[in-house]
Amino acid sequence: RSLFGRKAALSALSILVALLIVGQAVTVYFVYQQSGQINKLTKTSQALQLQALQKKMPSNAKPVSKMRMAMVNMPLAMRDLPLSHSSEGMNIMGPVSNKTEDQVKHLLLQADPQKMFPELKENLMDNLKRLKKSMTDADWKSFESWMHKWLLFELAKNPQKNEKKVIPAEKG
Repeated sequence: RSLFGRKAALSALSILVALLIVGQAVTVYFVYQQSGQINKLTKTSQALQLQALQKKMPSNAKPVSKMRMAMVNMPLAMRDLPLSHSSEGMNIMGPVSNKTEDQVKHLLLQADPQKMFPELKENLMDNLKRLKKSMTDADWKSFESWMHKWLLFELAKNPQKNEKKVIPAEKG
C-alpha cells in the first residue's frame, strides 16, 4: 500500500508541476502576443503628446525656417536638427515658437514624452523652493551642482569690479 501511495503522490505532484509550467508558458505567450500592440499604443501616445504641446505654443510666432537671423544665434546642436520628423506615417512638426525654452522643451519631450514641466509663475526664490519640494534629493543635488557651475560661468564672463556684494543665503 505504501508503494502505491508514494506512486500516486509522485504522479499527482508531477501533474501539478506540469500544469504550473503549462500555465506559465500560456501566460508568456499571451504577454508576447500583446507586446506589439503595447508598443504601437506607446508610439501613438507619444505622438499625441507632442501634438498637444504644439497646440499649447503661441501660434503668432514665426517658424524657425522663416527666421534667418535667428539661426545665427541658435545653438549649434539645434541648427542641425530637422524641423519635423515622421513617426509611422504621422507628420509631427517641430515647435512653432522660436523661444529657446520651447525648443529645448520640444527636444526633451521627443526623448521622453512622459517628462513633466512644472508651472513656475512666482519669483525666483519661490520657484526654487517649489522645485526643491517636487524633486528627489539626488535630482536637487544635481541641480544645485549645475547652478553652482552656471554661476561660476556667469562670474567668469562678467568680471566684477572691486565692489563685492554679499548675498545672504536663506535656510530652508
